[in-house]
Amino acid sequence: MDALILARAQFAFTVSFHFLLPAFSIGLASYLAVLEGLWLRTGRGVYANLYRYWLKIFAVVFAMGVVSGLVMSYEFGTNWSVFSDKAGPVIGPLMAYEVLTAFFLEAGFLGVMLFGINKVGKGLHFVATLAVAVGTFISAFWILSVNSWMQTPVGYEIGANGQFLPGSSWTAIIFNPSFPYRLVHTVIAAYLTTAFAVGAVGAWHLLKDRANPGARTMFSMAMWMAAIVAPIQIAAGDAHGLNTLEHQPAKVMAMEGHFQSHPHGAPLILFGWPDQAAQTVRGTIEIPKASSLILKHDPDAALMGLDTIPGADQPPVAIVFWAFRIMVGLGFAMAGLGLWTLIARLRGRLYDSPLLHRAALAMGPAGFIAVLAGWTVTEVGRQPFTVYGLLRTADSAAPLAAPAVAASLAAFAVVYFTVFGAGFWYVVKLMGHAPHAGESGLDGAPIRTAGITPAPALTEGEPA
Repeated sequence: MDALILARAQFAFTVSFHFLLPAFSIGLASYLAVLEGLWLRTGRGVYANLYRYWLKIFAVVFAMGVVSGLVMSYEFGTNWSVFSDKAGPVIGPLMAYEVLTAFFLEAGFLGVMLFGINKVGKGLHFVATLAVAVGTFISAFWILSVNSWMQTPVGYEIGANGQFLPGSSWTAIIFNPSFPYRLVHTVIAAYLTTAFAVGAVGAWHLLKDRANPGARTMFSMAMWMAAIVAPIQIAAGDAHGLNTLEHQPAKVMAMEGHFQSHPHGAPLILFGWPDQAAQTVRGTIEIPKASSLILKHDPDAALMGLDTIPGADQPPVAIVFWAFRIMVGLGFAMAGLGLWTLIARLRGRLYDSPLLHRAALAMGPAGFIAVLAGWTVTEVGRQPFTVYGLLRTADSAAPLAAPAVAASLAAFAVVYFTVFGAGFWYVVKLMGHAPHAGESGLDGAPIRTAGITPAPALTEGEPA
């Protein structure tokens, strides 16, 4: 493999690890804010105990997310230095805004959130939790603005040295055509990822003890999120797909497996094997004209195919095709589980159905797999460009020799699987312990605030 393929593999490896962690921490930070808000409003100790329980997990996940993100800055300066030079005047300030807003906000309040629960008042601690939750969203805002500009570049000028320079309006760059759709779709995906992880943990403990109040509460809250938000995500994904069809048609052609144009209605290919060399999908199972109905809301509408795109500008179809189906399939599975829990709730069987709990446990990793599949569709579908239609990936890489890139890729693989493998193992170990009354936090003490004796509801025998 040449240096370009190795550099792409290295960035794909590191960004995939990194993307899993913020996807979890964004949703988990908001979940913690909801738990603390409910505790302050109702005084029920179960919410305080769940807050302590998930706070320990959040601390580990957040720390791993920060560390894994630092590596990509290194890669921008080594493997992708040409890209950094050409696109830096546009994307550099946006990434700096993330540091000046999200990072400073999180850094300023994270310590209070993690270690100040027994040292500051209830109100101030809740503000700290809210600040961290808002900080994670702001971080997603800026990072997705950068990525969306690379997908749908606008508001730039080309300098004499070939650099992308900001035009007259930063607003056009920040709020580029795909950004609102990508932001909504990704943040909802983060919330669903967290909901199904929390729901799986709740289901695991319900299978062992149906009367555990913490397990019942977390499972119920997670399944409400699944039932309500999963259908919203499907609608958001449809809107995002229509926006992609407008601005990145080759990506949608690869997602749909449309090598040929269809002037009188395109079929929806459910399954098949894309053969890019032959420009066809083999062994298809398809629904006639359904793709035109979904994308154009007209079964007879014409849809262009990859036969209108030069071969050198086509993305790798097989990867995009299958990643898209994994993402969509898991999305409908999430909505199906949410509907199942609604029916069980109406029948009074939400906590008494082992089959439902096993299904929720099996769906625990679904959000993580779905966000990785969606990210693959987004990034591989943009190929062969880093800045869509303007700067090719082959022209973005640094002039490094393959052995140098291979050595750093091997080093990253060893370190990542060792360090983050241990981190993930520890998170799963924390999840394996059932939440209980008087749950201790990072300081090892039961929850309390300065000068206030721990509430009786936080002792053993706490009411549900």
